[in-house]
Amino acid sequence: MTIDEILKSYKNKESDPVKFTEDYLEVIDNKNSDIFAYLNVFKDEAKKNAQTSKVKIEENNARELEGIPIALKDNICLENTITTAGSKILENYRAPYSGTVAKKLVDSGAIILGKTNMDEFAMGSSTENSAYGPTKNPLDLSLVPGGSSGGSAAAVASDMCVAAIGSDTGGSIRQPASYCGVVGFKPSYGAVSRYGLIAYGSSLDQIGPITKNVADARTIFNVIKGRDEKDATSKDYSGTRDINQKIKIGIVKLESAPQDKSYIVFQNALEKIKSAEEVSVSEVELPYLAYSLPTYYIIALAEASSNLSRFDGVKYGFKASGDDLLDIYKKTRGQGFGEEVRRRIILGTFVLSSGYYDAYYKKAMQVRTLIKQDFSNAFTEFDILIMPTAPEVAFKIGQKTENPLNMYLSDIYTVPMNLSGVPAISIPCGIEEESKMPVGLQLIAEQGEDDYLLDVAEKIEKLIS
Repeated sequence: MTIDEILKSYKNKESDPVKFTEDYLEVIDNKNSDIFAYLNVFKDEAKKNAQTSKVKIEENNARELEGIPIALKDNICLENTITTAGSKILENYRAPYSGTVAKKLVDSGAIILGKTNMDEFAMGSSTENSAYGPTKNPLDLSLVPGGSSGGSAAAVASDMCVAAIGSDTGGSIRQPASYCGVVGFKPSYGAVSRYGLIAYGSSLDQIGPITKNVADARTIFNVIKGRDEKDATSKDYSGTRDINQKIKIGIVKLESAPQDKSYIVFQNALEKIKSAEEVSVSEVELPYLAYSLPTYYIIALAEASSNLSRFDGVKYGFKASGDDLLDIYKKTRGQGFGEEVRRRIILGTFVLSSGYYDAYYKKAMQVRTLIKQDFSNAFTEFDILIMPTAPEVAFKIGQKTENPLNMYLSDIYTVPMNLSGVPAISIPCGIEEESKMPVGLQLIAEQGEDDYLLDVAEKIEKLIS
């Protein structure tokens, strides 16, 4: 059932939020110990809110998401709940306020079932970097669910919630959606407020939904989007493209196409799209796309180095004992941060340091401008761009942990959209025959054309299903 169908069933008294919520809590009880999608489950609060939703529906005062059980990634603050960002350094941090997205969801009547597991501070592509243990792919427990929003994607794929909220800095919504066979939508940069999101890379981070279908992604996006005075980068977008016109689709030419059989699944989906009368399809080249991954990792790590300096054991979170202030800083950060987070802080500090700033960070920002220009040029000719979401299907737990560069390559098809700020969505396009695991197809639109992207995604979802 889509969210709209669930809301109609409530209205027609075919079901009610109390029963619905209890059913999801029961699934969580049965499955979470194996999958570990949730770090914290708010059983009592969820049941109480479900009762409130039931009364509102009976009184004909239902709100947009009245009684819809949703999961929240654990880097989004929800008032008076533990918010760890998957890190020991925030193990006992209780958020004193709700982020804008969390507040909008609660105000719309959504029932927050709990907080989902994630790579520590959203730094990872497999949810193996969580300080509390890895999440497993619900379709095969020996495989990763993707990351960093792996807990959110796994919760949706295993029916532990109707939908979930994730964050996407370099593909952290879309890649786990691809690995788990669900829909993951990264809106345009600024379309959704980041207030209350624990920052990783501030010029790259974006909050978005993970759902079973495109219709649900649209429903949640309509609730959480919009200008917020608490986030200076947020804005109201009004797109101009018309879904009733023929859709001009550009297939992005890849310098290194996936080598496994997932690419065959992607190509088969393309053939179905090409056969549709309402689309015209041709290939498009983005010359600077090949430089996206190194550009992304320089910029993201530089911003992480700055953003994570606030976790020092003085203001909040974990604090180690030491002989003096410097000793406290060193021990707090050394013990509180995991290996991957420490690696990224060190690299980010290096590229910002005297003598290296121009060679690395400044150069990366110049290349970022060229990548943005690539997309701008492409969208003068095309309405939508298409490429794979990930270079492979979900891989084995532990397979890439020894080689960080191999792990970073998991983001090769998703980071360009964060660098350029454009919206992108991953939708399932088939099953890879050898592994029996899902493959994602990624659709990209011009910045601000989020509604148009969702319109096209719904059409293509029907074409390839």
